[in-house]
Amino acid sequence: MARDSAETLERLYQAAIELIGEHGYSGTTVDEIVARAGVSKGTVYYHFKSKADLVSALLEDGLQRLARSFVEETKHAQEPQEALRALVHAELAYIQHYQAFSKLVMSEMWRVDRDWQKALRVLREQYVSVFAAVLARGVEAGAFRAGLDTQAAASTVFGMVATGALDWLVFAPERALSDVEPGLTAMVLGAVGAAQTPLLARGAAGGAPHEI
Repeated sequence: MARDSAETLERLYQAAIELIGEHGYSGTTVDEIVARAGVSKGTVYYHFKSKADLVSALLEDGLQRLARSFVEETKHAQEPQEALRALVHAELAYIQHYQAFSKLVMSEMWRVDRDWQKALRVLREQYVSVFAAVLARGVEAGAFRAGLDTQAAASTVFGMVATGALDWLVFAPERALSDVEPGLTAMVLGAVGAAQTPLLARGAAGGAPHEI
């Protein structure tokens, strides 16, 4: 029963992702989701209170998978640079594998009129915190620039890789991940590296982070 339930949820999630990508959230109905998923309408309301509840759950499921992939990719890395390379690879591979979901997340991340915004901010912290921890370790070890605002830089680096990944998949999908990854990785390492211009640094008096 648990396996059947998990498979049903996966079908609902995939149908919702596809339809929202095609028609937008407001333009997608529960009837359309169940028809695409091949399940009864009662199945949706057995698991979820509403369409918004379904979308909130699928965002939570997908972003938790992303956070787990980051932890898994970095747990054996010995050096901060190695860990940061692993994170870039994990993010690119995830977005390539879950393209429709990734586009949905990017479209919803900065909206303020959705029921799931508070939960989405909490989930965002789970995966951004992995980047921040790697960057902090690198600063402490002298591998990354001293004074780097690791929290702000983590968010910026994640966004840079996500934007680069979606640009690749939309405009140059014929390119292999192995062709795209080295350039993005070099930009990320150069942005935070001790010998490069910083991506984000604190002001001289320790004030708010600013771009340089």
